[in-house]
Amino acid sequence: MAQADPEAGPSAWGRVSRGRVEASVALAAFAVLCVLVLSVGSQLVEPDDYAYRASIVAITQGHFLTLSTAQANRLAAGLPGPGGHPVAASPGGGPVAASPGGNKQGAGGPGGNAPVPAAPVAAVIIPQWVQLSDGRWISEKDPGYPFLAAPFQAAGIIRLAPLLYGALGCLGLFFGARRWLGRYGGPAAVVLFCSSGAALLFAWRDYMPTFTDASLIAAGTGALLWAVLADQATTRRRTWTGLAGFAALEAAVFVRYTDIVVLGCAVVAVVAAWKLRAVPAAVLSWWLGSVAVTIAGVALFDDLVYGGPLTSGYRPGEITFSPGAVLPNLRYMPAHLIQAMPMLVPGLAALAWIAARRIRLRRADDERAAPAHRDLAVGLALAASWFSVWGLYAAYTWTANPFGSTLQVARFYVPAIGAISLLGSWLVTRLPRRASLAAVTCAAVAVAMFGLGAWSFAVIRQSPFRGVHTRRPGVVQQAAQGRPPAALPAITPETSRAKSSHRSAPESSPRAAGPT
Repeated sequence: MAQADPEAGPSAWGRVSRGRVEASVALAAFAVLCVLVLSVGSQLVEPDDYAYRASIVAITQGHFLTLSTAQANRLAAGLPGPGGHPVAASPGGGPVAASPGGNKQGAGGPGGNAPVPAAPVAAVIIPQWVQLSDGRWISEKDPGYPFLAAPFQAAGIIRLAPLLYGALGCLGLFFGARRWLGRYGGPAAVVLFCSSGAALLFAWRDYMPTFTDASLIAAGTGALLWAVLADQATTRRRTWTGLAGFAALEAAVFVRYTDIVVLGCAVVAVVAAWKLRAVPAAVLSWWLGSVAVTIAGVALFDDLVYGGPLTSGYRPGEITFSPGAVLPNLRYMPAHLIQAMPMLVPGLAALAWIAARRIRLRRADDERAAPAHRDLAVGLALAASWFSVWGLYAAYTWTANPFGSTLQVARFYVPAIGAISLLGSWLVTRLPRRASLAAVTCAAVAVAMFGLGAWSFAVIRQSPFRGVHTRRPGVVQQAAQGRPPAALPAITPETSRAKSSHRSAPESSPRAAGPT
């Protein structure tokens, strides 16, 4: 897997000049992403946004894991919108719970009896929070993103949280693609990553973890790509770069537990590289040790918080995958994915071209076949990361129907945009024969992709919901308008005591689109 030094060139001055130009293009692409995102006012669109916001704010208030009923009520009372609107007080001064039909009623029920005052705490709504067996409350969402976003919330710059993690993703992609593809590879990968409608949409939704975990995966993938291919670098440098890459992937797993399939693909890839003598055994042991420690830590966290090493905040059976969902998803999802992530087209084309090129050169001499062999090895590793995510969610039952909108259903597939961007950058930089033509191609691709991305971002944002995709009609629409769903029950001492014997969510709690 030896590779020509991508910095090789006619002169030292030329190398520095070209490197500055490429870095400037990548920075410009990221700047365009930031401008497009920050030019639109932030909005909490789905119940998921409100659930994450409550968790993030709770951490800034010193509640790092779970909250008592009183603490949950105090937290939500200070939050606007769903998860913060107190239910109207009864004449006796206590809270009045919301009935399943949305009407106010006291403890005496809807039969006309006078409301019975409850304990003197505000009754509030926190969408998608659940009660654990010990009676304490926590968001059902995977726990990692609130810890990553809380410092930004405390500093009053929560809108910058996904963007700064996106910068890490761009950094990893730039150096990984530059090491693999050489000239123009870095900026091409960053342009494809930043320009998709999915990247713009979820970078805009500051309380959602989608763009952050996709950026962490992109950063980790790029760092590992550099560490594996940089056979001329020192062992120490490769070790630390690879550890940084695995740390990013491990953080992504804590943000979204299903990202463990990407981490698994990375482990298989580096073990294969070790078998091909591309990675020293000592380096590999450090990398795999990091993975083992992280997996053990997450299992310990889940055991302490949720009651089991393989347990999460979701109730059993709430998130389901089934082979029967594959064909419906293959029917309904492609239109959403092409609209949100158009770079999947050059990504697929690159993968096919890489495989065809390797087959065509299978009988060539080593000097001609080596680059094709290396490209195939890298392409297969990236494809495994991509298809592990998409293959998993192809079996997701929640999206296997025609009612979801692109905003609702595309986010499960967003973690793969880093791998897709790397594959697409191969097509952009490898096909043009001359350097000048490659530069023109990169510029044309950048303009076209950002144009498509801006259009997609506007369309998806302005028409977020095509159908009702919650357990009860009206919940998502009300959340999108900043109004609390009327039929959500409040968290009160009575409901807390009644449900303290098992983990449950408030009945009729709004359910949006699944694991994250």
